[in-house]
Amino acid sequence: MTQQDMSARAWAELFLLGLIWGGVFLATRVALDEISVLHAVAHRVGWAAVILWVYVLVRRLPLPTDARTWAAFAVMGALNNLVPFSLLNWSQLYIESGLTSIFNATTAVFGVLTAAIFFSDERLTARKALGVGLGFSGVTITIGIGSLTSFDPRSLAQLAAIAATLSYALAGVWARKRLAHLPPQVAAMGMLTASAALILPAAWIIEGPIPVLLSAATWAGIGYMSVIATAGAYLLYYRILAMAGSGNLMLVTLLIPPVAIALGTWLRGESLSPNAYLGLGLLALGLIVLDGRIFKRLGPRTTA
Repeated sequence: MTQQDMSARAWAELFLLGLIWGGVFLATRVALDEISVLHAVAHRVGWAAVILWVYVLVRRLPLPTDARTWAAFAVMGALNNLVPFSLLNWSQLYIESGLTSIFNATTAVFGVLTAAIFFSDERLTARKALGVGLGFSGVTITIGIGSLTSFDPRSLAQLAAIAATLSYALAGVWARKRLAHLPPQVAAMGMLTASAALILPAAWIIEGPIPVLLSAATWAGIGYMSVIATAGAYLLYYRILAMAGSGNLMLVTLLIPPVAIALGTWLRGESLSPNAYLGLGLLALGLIVLDGRIFKRLGPRTTA
């Protein structure tokens, strides 16, 4: 991961991205009060794809035309959108949105592991192994040992949320292997287009026609999910990536759970167990270790 010095603007946009992605858990839960899991995914990727098509066409970015690239988009769409969005949506039917956001933070931990498995230049150092161990310890505490041995809906929902983060991590591997040659905005557009092409007929067949006669609150949730937290957030993500590097971008993982927990508590009256907060603390510590900058600051300094 590349890690650059952060400007004030980069920090501001990083916090904005954390706020946006922290809010998506509440928006999703509001939408799920009226529409089904797959219909929510269909709305999210469908409208986001339309917005990114407009962006790409206005910017006159080059559009891929070969079947191999579009096949790669389809795999990326499944790994980065359809599988994790569906699993996270389903999990929010049974667990709090703030708790879902804690499990979502495991993405960075799985990302380190999958990168070490698939790429020779991403080896698992002692520091990374420590960070991964702390992260998984936090997840285990958050779930609770008892939940690991039971198969009630709440336990399964927690495991589904973790499976979603593994899918995100595999998507990162796939993107580096198959889509690195494309402008990131084009890759995001292609991924969302393929996602929409896959989920719209699947959702129609499994759960019926995509609903459009919805309440204002549901449309607000859908609008936030698709316009702000997907299309807009992807564009903001790549702006920050260009300014600050991928290493600094991992810090957004630390910002999302507090936002999601605060919104869930304030607007939906959710409450989390002490184990959830303890697990979040360990997970955050693991992410800080993975980030590594604290070790650089604590290390020996040389003088001229």
